Amino acid sequence: MTYDWMKQALREPLVHFLGAGSALFLLMGQFGGEDSLDRSITINEADVTRLASVWEQTWRRAPTQEQLDSLIRDYIKEEIYFREGMRLGLDVDDPVIRRRLRAKMEFLANAEIQNMEPTEAALQSFYAANTIRYAEKPAFSFDQRFLGDDAEAAKAAILALNAGKQVQAQPLSVSASLEKAASDSIGREFGDGFADSLRTLPKGRWSGPVQSGFGWHAVRVRDIVASGTPPLSDIRQRVSNDWRAETQATREAAAYQALLDGYDIRIAKP
Repeated sequence: MTYDWMKQALREPLVHFLGAGSALFLLMGQFGGEDSLDRSITINEADVTRLASVWEQTWRRAPTQEQLDSLIRDYIKEEIYFREGMRLGLDVDDPVIRRRLRAKMEFLANAEIQNMEPTEAALQSFYAANTIRYAEKPAFSFDQRFLGDDAEAAKAAILALNAGKQVQAQPLSVSASLEKAASDSIGREFGDGFADSLRTLPKGRWSGPVQSGFGWHAVRVRDIVASGTPPLSDIRQRVSNDWRAETQATREAAAYQALLDGYDIRIAKP
């Protein structure tokens, strides 16, 4: 009976895995020198409180003692698998892990601005510089070139246009140039997203690519006539949100540039 049980157990994949792991551990101890993996796991009161807090936020009640013990066991299991995965190098060249780490770094770069409130002077300055964005019925004079549905190719075409080069626009059954067109009429012709984007484009040069219902466009705003701009007191929260979004983008770019400056980048193109 015992012999048959042992034969059956030896056929199990888990037994093979554990056996291989044990052999690897012994070999490392015999020939591989020091095992640098920290094999001490301490669960302190702060860890337990955090686990209980996460549970309570999800289920709207405190966990029972049995549930809390289960959370602790699961945390230990996760920590062990994490450490062993790192020891085996499973994080190397993994695109999912790379994206997650990038997302966390970007979150850290942006976290501080999330709770910041602009000063009154900063808000007034931002509002004064962006009044066209908040105009109720602005009118635009602009040129557009339809560049198709490839955003990257459209970016290259816009660079060429600003360099004074000729770019072949694709045919489209809408006007290439409009004079003092109202925002709502532009929205009917190109889409509301296209019309809204005109509020933030610089004047006098080709910008974009700007997306419409047709695809991507190069747009050159020549003139903007604003009317009916509400006072700051009426749209304070909207202006504050826009200030925060732009400040966040600026801070993220600055944080990345600071990191980039510390690296020696070499690119070998074929």
